[in-house]
Amino acid sequence: MAEILVGTASWTDKTLLESGWYPPAAKTAEDRLRFYATQFPLVEVDATYYAPLAEQTARLWRDRTPEDFVFNIKAFSLLTQHPTRVQALYKDLRGQVPAKQSVYLKDVPEPVAEEVWERFLSALWPLYEARKLGAVLFQFPRWFPFGQRNRAYIAEVKERCAPVRICVEFRHHSWLDEENRDATLEFLTRLDVPYVGVDMPQGHSSSVPPVLAATSDLAVVRFHGHSPRWDSRNVYDKYAYLYDEDELRAWARRIQELAVDTAATHVVFNNCCADHSQRNAARMATLLKGGEPVEG
Repeated sequence: MAEILVGTASWTDKTLLESGWYPPAAKTAEDRLRFYATQFPLVEVDATYYAPLAEQTARLWRDRTPEDFVFNIKAFSLLTQHPTRVQALYKDLRGQVPAKQSVYLKDVPEPVAEEVWERFLSALWPLYEARKLGAVLFQFPRWFPFGQRNRAYIAEVKERCAPVRICVEFRHHSWLDEENRDATLEFLTRLDVPYVGVDMPQGHSSSVPPVLAATSDLAVVRFHGHSPRWDSRNVYDKYAYLYDEDELRAWARRIQELAVDTAATHVVFNNCCADHSQRNAARMATLLKGGEPVEG
């Protein structure tokens, strides 16, 4: 069975800091990351979706965590074809893009796009060299459907990022509907790209079914919760959800079955509201370690 690492998608969220999860002595960013790393072996960095990572920050993270700690990094929004605030781009590149509040990759001149790719990946290098970089998460938007053009873009992304590995999460149902599911998983398997299984609310334009599959030697599972306010623009309404014991046990069984076919499995709780992620991740880790039986 694979090594299963469990963590969360945040360690600095303001509601987490207010929840009392951190000990009073953890007053600085360094203190909090060092404490987090005593609790979990894995963290997903989502802030890099909103603004590119600075290489110096990556060095600090490398130096403040144990040798075997793992970071998964969410790809910058421009590279996943999401709208990106011009102010989030590197300062010297902002004048080279259309004078709008937000731009898409298709709006950006090719030399600028190439520079963004190069700088984004270069900043990850301290983590990669230290063997602390798990995968870069490319979460594609709900307007990124199954099709030849988008499959070609995923192949391009993998090639651009090599030797850094990527994993892929979809938010358009066509990738995982009955007609295309097998083709999607076969495509990712041929590419040797990990598929990201998700648990999320159903019935929304961004909903995909909770399919788990191993398409590489790494599998990733992300938990977004089941908030009834998933369409809210308030992120704390959107992710306000605490998994109960029965839900965690059912998922633990599925994750153990998935791990049989992988060398490593990453489990990330993204129900980031107060300390919900941390509480759920800790309980899931206990279940997966065999501390208690999950059969039944």
